[in-house]
Amino acid sequence: MPVLVVYASKHGSTRGIAERIAAKLTDEGHTAEARSVQEASGLEGYDAFVIGSAAYALHWMDEALAFVKLNSAVLKRVPVWLFSSGPLGHEATDAKGRDLRVATVPKEIPELEGIVEARGHHVFFGALDPGTLGFAERAIRKLPAARAGLPEGDFRDWDEIDAWAAEIAQALTPPPAD
Repeated sequence: MPVLVVYASKHGSTRGIAERIAAKLTDEGHTAEARSVQEASGLEGYDAFVIGSAAYALHWMDEALAFVKLNSAVLKRVPVWLFSSGPLGHEATDAKGRDLRVATVPKEIPELEGIVEARGHHVFFGALDPGTLGFAERAIRKLPAARAGLPEGDFRDWDEIDAWAAEIAQALTPPPAD
């Protein structure tokens, strides 16, 4: 089954997740490719979509939102899964004990899930390479409060990403004929 994994990535972390999902779907017997929202066109040849965005301040990137809304007619006719990339660090819970994957769900996700009748949404931890940051981002990161909330490193859990992609692959695989 042809699957397109579409992503919006500012510094490359979300692109890496999308590429990993496409590779796992391919390993599981589906034809899958990853493309940025800017490169994703001609959607009619795909039987399913996985769409993801980096999330900043609990919001998806504008280009990812626009992609979903612009292509909603095509997307609601086939299975769609959504993912977000964003939290940083090794802790799965925040200071109040809340699961960061729940506490950091972008505000637009309920609306997007409704628009495309998504089969699910998953939040993945991201990565921060200071060498990829722009001037303003580097300046913000120098603030004491920001340093604690924006730790440097790659916090993506590749096993978790592979497991989620395998769940999608299984959902897309028709049951064996009796």
